Amino acid sequence: MNSIALGYLSAGLGAGLAVIGVGLGIGKLAGAAMEGSARQPSAIGEIRTSMIIAAALIEGATLFAIVVCLLLAIK
Repeated sequence: MNSIALGYLSAGLGAGLAVIGVGLGIGKLAGAAMEGSARQPSAIGEIRTSMIIAAALIEGATLFAIVVCLLLAIK
């Protein structure tokens, strides 16, 4: 197996791990937000806004990780 094939393999594994991590992170975030809105229905708007901002930050970090993996595969 040459170094190019190993680069593609590691990029695929890295991107896959990043996507698994974001799935788990957003799942925990949404679960906590649903629990919080069930406990205090009057704060649904603030909880939703905070959840959307946190989800965007998680997805941004994941996008960065995937771009790094792809750049390493191309190099």
